[in-house]
Amino acid sequence: MASRRSSTRGFKRTASVLGDQIRRAGETRGFAVGRVLTHWAEIVGQDLAAIARPVNIGYGKGGFGATLTVLTTGAQAPMLEMQKEQLRERVNAAYGYNAISRVRITQTAPVGFAEGQATFEHRPKTAASVPRPEIVAEAARVADGAKDEDLRAALERLAQNVLSRQKS
Repeated sequence: MASRRSSTRGFKRTASVLGDQIRRAGETRGFAVGRVLTHWAEIVGQDLAAIARPVNIGYGKGGFGATLTVLTTGAQAPMLEMQKEQLRERVNAAYGYNAISRVRITQTAPVGFAEGQATFEHRPKTAASVPRPEIVAEAARVADGAKDEDLRAALERLAQNVLSRQKS
C-alpha cells in the first residue's frame, strides 16, 4: 500500500502547534476556556480591550461563581468600574454559562515590572496615511479579476500594502 503524500510540505497550522501550550498557560491562571485570552478584544469589544486585559480567574471554595481579575491603568479604573457588569456579561457569554460572578479590577502603571506592565494593544489602528491615487488604481487593476466582493477587497488592501512599501 502506497503512503499518502502530505500536501502541507511539512508545515503545520499554528493553532495545532501552540494550542496545548496556550491551554496549559491559561489553565495555570484559571482560564478554563483559552478563548477568553486569545479573543479578548472580540469578546469584550475594542473599547474595553483597549483599557483592560484579563489576568486571572479564581474560583471560590464552593466552586460556584468565579472571580475575573482584570488589569488596567489607574486612570482607566473608574471607567472600567462603571462597565464591570457589561464586562461580566460578555465574558459569561463567551463561556456559554454564568461562570463569572464577580469582576475584580487591579491597577498598574503603564510602565513598571515585567509582569505588571499594562500594554493594551487592541485599539484599532488609525489610518496614518492615505495611499496615493496611482497606488489605489494599480491595486484595483490587480484585484479586478476576482469575482467575489470580499476577496476583491482583501486583494486590493494587500496590493495597496505591497505597492506602498515598494515605493517608500
